[in-house]
Amino acid sequence: MNFKIIADSSSNVLSLTDVAFASVPLKINTANGEYVDTPELNVEAMVADLRTVKGRTYTSCPNVQEWQDAMRGSEGVFAVTITSGLSGSYSTAVQAKNDLIADLPEKKIAVIDSLSAGPELQLLIECMRDDVLAGKEFEEIEEHVRAYQKNTHLIFALESMTNLARNGRVNPLVAKLAGVLGIRVVGVASEKGTLEVLHKPRGQEKTIKTIFDVMTEKGYNGGKVRIAHCFNEASAKQLEARIKATFPHADVELSLTTALCSYYAEEGGLMIGFEG
Repeated sequence: MNFKIIADSSSNVLSLTDVAFASVPLKINTANGEYVDTPELNVEAMVADLRTVKGRTYTSCPNVQEWQDAMRGSEGVFAVTITSGLSGSYSTAVQAKNDLIADLPEKKIAVIDSLSAGPELQLLIECMRDDVLAGKEFEEIEEHVRAYQKNTHLIFALESMTNLARNGRVNPLVAKLAGVLGIRVVGVASEKGTLEVLHKPRGQEKTIKTIFDVMTEKGYNGGKVRIAHCFNEASAKQLEARIKATFPHADVELSLTTALCSYYAEEGGLMIGFEG
């Protein structure tokens, strides 16, 4: 059986080279136009433009046809989506699956609600990729990734929460704190896939310490860490150094956020996916 892994673009993973893969783009809509989260998009220019946009901005998920197009061509498909607590991407992916299987009952499709975003999805993708390369069967891969998901987590640290507040994702009063007198907002993706604010540290050093403390509270013990940053490589490297000071052999990777995560994390934001 040939396999394909699909993720919506909230994963920040837009391509893989060693297994069949597709990224299904989410979109960011503003009064100035629409940004489609693809590799061709100039994310830095989008972030700069969003700072000047007046009025409502919002995101939209892939439609059923886009998911179906990505799901075709392979006998076994593993699709992972941004949390259903923030987007309709999961529900449209499930509808696409059901419609395809009605026509092609021999096709196998697993749709996984990440209950998260960004680098935690990257961890799930890597888990499935490794299983595919190891030659595991469809059911074995699905069972493994769903079990693995119970031991992965997402932490975010934001300097601004303007876009989250505009979309009703966080309390506007909490959003106003971000960036005021150096205050950051540190939180997690909850078990229900919603955003949960835990701490409001002041300053960079305190923020990095707070992130690491939350990681260890959630069972981090030197496993994989994937740090996605929105044009804040200095802070990402500082966190990496903090992790490796305690866990020298930790598998840590840094990357830039793509459009969807850049919209929510905003400039300066960090998103950290890690194994508990």
